Amino acid sequence: MRKYIIFFLLLSFTIPFVQGQKLSKNKKQLIKSIEKHKQNLIEISDSIWELAETAFEETQSSKILSDYAEKNGFSVEKGVAGMPTAFVATYGSGSPVISVLGEFDALPGISQKAKPTKDPLIEKGNGHGCGHNLFGSGSLGAAIAIKELIEQGKIKGTIKFFGTPSEEKFFGKIWMVKAGLWDDVDVNISWHPSASIQADVQSSLALVDFKIEFFGQAAHASADPWNGRSASDALELYTAGINYYREHVRPTVRMHYHIQDGGQVVNVVPDYSRLWMRVRDTKRSGMMPVYKRAVEMAEGAAILANVEYKVSLISGIYEVLVNRSGGEIMQNNLELLGPITYTNDEISFGKKIQEVTGKEQLGMDSKINPLEETREHPGGGSTDVGDVSWNVANINLGVTTAPKDTPWHSWAVVACGGMSIGHKGMIYASKAMSMTMLDLFENPKLVTKVKDEYKKRKGDAVYKAIVPDGPPPIPNKK
Repeated sequence: MRKYIIFFLLLSFTIPFVQGQKLSKNKKQLIKSIEKHKQNLIEISDSIWELAETAFEETQSSKILSDYAEKNGFSVEKGVAGMPTAFVATYGSGSPVISVLGEFDALPGISQKAKPTKDPLIEKGNGHGCGHNLFGSGSLGAAIAIKELIEQGKIKGTIKFFGTPSEEKFFGKIWMVKAGLWDDVDVNISWHPSASIQADVQSSLALVDFKIEFFGQAAHASADPWNGRSASDALELYTAGINYYREHVRPTVRMHYHIQDGGQVVNVVPDYSRLWMRVRDTKRSGMMPVYKRAVEMAEGAAILANVEYKVSLISGIYEVLVNRSGGEIMQNNLELLGPITYTNDEISFGKKIQEVTGKEQLGMDSKINPLEETREHPGGGSTDVGDVSWNVANINLGVTTAPKDTPWHSWAVVACGGMSIGHKGMIYASKAMSMTMLDLFENPKLVTKVKDEYKKRKGDAVYKAIVPDGPPPIPNKK
């Protein structure tokens, strides 16, 4: 009897109340499931955090997630859409079909230990500076909780977990969309690590990546430079043109580049140069004319330097198509769950990161933010979740996994993702997403409402993937 009393008391601390409203029996069951899997999910996340595998190299990270899905009764299809690290885990049958996204790729060069001062785990190594180790693990936890309710006969339908590689570089979801993997899905759920908790009803920036190469004639840089045609000159002329162009684009446009090859030695006129160019805007319709102009400028630089040139499309992504109906469902569940509670040590960890990165020492933002008005021109970054959202109704969530104002894509986010601050956010996201999915499984009218808004916002637009013909750019293994 004492054991059951203790269990009831513990459960009473984990089942929140909002304005006198209790969680339903099935939502309590979801929370119990996620708590049951909690330690395994943390270990999975920490393993992926330590592996820190980058775009299309996430072999072990993908295997860890797919293996745990199989262990928990999912049918797993691996290597989907021509990508060895992409997979789909499915359980159940019939409608509704609800899916959840799971990312797991890291970023190069920001390796960090789980400590609040900069200290690489591996010098110049990779790190999860966007929290994708938490993203994939947390989403899988939500999928498993829903699967267990389907298995017990408490709800009917199909749950899918999409293991989506290479979000940071080549945008793997584009090829998964092209393969039709969301064609039978009614509603998709996604979350992302953040510095605040909110049902995300903001869009993102559309983006296009392309490579520019210049081909000249090598010569001795001192003895006979007149015999050379410098590919590096063309590269410098091109970047100068881009930087002048910045003054004459709309404030919502972003242009940035990475010089990958500007020549090898100082005493040779370089016959080859290369840069990776990126253009963004809040809408694809605004981005494409800027992209076209940036491509034309490569020809101008080549003419000025008397060299040849080549422009190659890498990939591009759409802005997120917002779904406020879905955001309202998610908001209700966030308010049911209430804020995250942090220990004094966790608050001190967060404040130390803020101190070291030159931010005001405010600690963690654990409150539930109200549902915002959707802005016409959001700032921020880009995501291939946008491409998913133009092909299926999509609901987004952000959950605190790092201190307020933390620089993203930095060592500071890596540090939090490998310790309890990140773990708490991940488990919270699992609960919020599973509860939102449950609402959709239990109430067909909500599914219809979310899908109707998706159709209205998309209108007559026809989605066309911004990728070159052919397979995904998987690195060659030698």
